[in-house]
Amino acid sequence: QVQLVESGGGLVQPGGSLRLSCAASGSSFSSAAMGWYRQAPGKQRELVADILRDGMTNYSDSVKGRFTISRDNTKNTVTLQMNSLKPEDTAVYSCSARWGYRRYWGQGTQVTVSS
Repeated sequence: QVQLVESGGGLVQPGGSLRLSCAASGSSFSSAAMGWYRQAPGKQRELVADILRDGMTNYSDSVKGRFTISRDNTKNTVTLQMNSLKPEDTAVYSCSARWGYRRYWGQGTQVTVSS
């Protein structure tokens, strides 16, 4: 069983930055496709960014140029650096790990962007 634990959420003013981290259990982390998703109240969950095992990254258009996803396979962690945050970035952010058709989720961390 894979466990994913997110940290780093909180309240930040517009224009500010936050850094989310996801720590994964298990020895096969380096072969997983890792991703960050978010869900705002009343909206569907959406992909924010993902990073494949070869390091290739993909971002939603809404965060491109502001967010950066990275992974450290020696520490089994994936990080989402969020800069220039906007109120519309407010959501619960969840970490995902995928091996083929198997996907696991973290419990989520709240990010609130407000003045």
